[in-house]
Amino acid sequence: MTATARRLRRPGLRARIVIAFGLSAMLVSIVLAAIAYGLARSNILDGRENSALRTVAFNANQISRRILDDTEPEQIDEILQGLSTPAGSLPLVRFQDEWQARDSLEFGQEDVTGSLLQAVVDQSTPSQMRYRISDTLFLVIGIPITDKDATYFEATPLADVEDTLGSLALALALGGAVTIVTGIGLGFWVARRVLLPLSDISEAAEAIAAGDLDTRLEAEADRDLGRLTTSFNHMASGLQERIERDARFASEVSHELRSPLMTLTASVEVLKTRRDELPERSQTALDLLSTDVERFQQLVEDLLEISRFDVGAAALQLSQFEISEFVRNAVDVADPARKTPVRYADTLPGTAIRADKRRLARVIANLIDNAAKYGDGASEISIDRRGDVIRIAVEDHGPGVADDERTAIFARFSRGSEGGRRGSGTGVGLGLALVDEHVRLHGGRVWVEDRIDRGPGSRFVVELPGIIEHSGLPV
Repeated sequence: MTATARRLRRPGLRARIVIAFGLSAMLVSIVLAAIAYGLARSNILDGRENSALRTVAFNANQISRRILDDTEPEQIDEILQGLSTPAGSLPLVRFQDEWQARDSLEFGQEDVTGSLLQAVVDQSTPSQMRYRISDTLFLVIGIPITDKDATYFEATPLADVEDTLGSLALALALGGAVTIVTGIGLGFWVARRVLLPLSDISEAAEAIAAGDLDTRLEAEADRDLGRLTTSFNHMASGLQERIERDARFASEVSHELRSPLMTLTASVEVLKTRRDELPERSQTALDLLSTDVERFQQLVEDLLEISRFDVGAAALQLSQFEISEFVRNAVDVADPARKTPVRYADTLPGTAIRADKRRLARVIANLIDNAAKYGDGASEISIDRRGDVIRIAVEDHGPGVADDERTAIFARFSRGSEGGRRGSGTGVGLGLALVDEHVRLHGGRVWVEDRIDRGPGSRFVVELPGIIEHSGLPV
């Protein structure tokens, strides 16, 4: 089994705490129940045996007194009938190798075990044994009467003792079950109390990871937890300062680059007006320089846009507009030469949405530009309504996106396996990152999937909330 499999099979901390409390409660219940049952059983049986011994000894003495020198075996039955025995007790006498019982069907010679008979008759030793006779537990006591060549046996029923011990065992079992359930419940409560600070830390960490860098934990009165809270808050403050410092640096660098970039762009434009006067090699160099200046200008603009998200300066300028008409216009502006078809259901016109028109137009333009660079151009743009959200999908017939890259391509400066192609149209790896930032700022999401027809290519889907049922806008 691999280490990963072992980690997957190992229960979590909460489960381990609950299991520990449950096992502890079970162990305590078993030990206490065993001790209580053992003591109760010993006391009850000892009391019953002592009482039975006194009774049997008294009856044996009575028989010894009543057996005279001229007593015949037939007269023993009369002596047995005159004995005072507890309810349910069964007397049995062996006199001159003959056996007499008050009730031979219930307790006779054949019901005396060999070991007991040997100890009492052969060895003349008073003995007792517990065993079952006709499925009933009896205490059988034998006392030798050596001077009269007789032996007295008496079977005392222990059914009531057995019932009492059975009821006690059931009560202890129920008590143990209640204790175990209580232990498990206490384990849940303790685990919740113990893990509550960790839950708060987890939520705070998730909030920071989602971009809420101002998230902090409240101070704890507990000294140990207070140290953890303080350390976490110091870490979060340091991380926030670092991110904000890096974001400000990127923003300031981007701003500083704009002025020389404008000068460089203007110079390139001047050179391009005299391109025909330049030698062929100089023309090639000018073309390469012009392409790289355009890439550099796009990179600076994208970095400035990204930096606004990082420093929290990005804000939506919401307006209400009809979605199908807006997408058609945005596609025409982004791809005027290709005339990519825009498809939607007949019921969609008239449906409006509240969104930032500039940012949404940038999203569509970036997706179309991404399809042009890596997917041989957008083949179709579709608009679909799913409940309370609008989905805008851009499809292409390119090589597609591998499953393990479908999340990574939305990261900054990531262009996937197809991004390594160097050419005049190669991007800088920020287009899809900006799409993701713009969409998430609207409260939506973006992802890439296979084409619906399962053909070659990719399908980039943007999901946006903010539908207005009755826009009142002209179509």
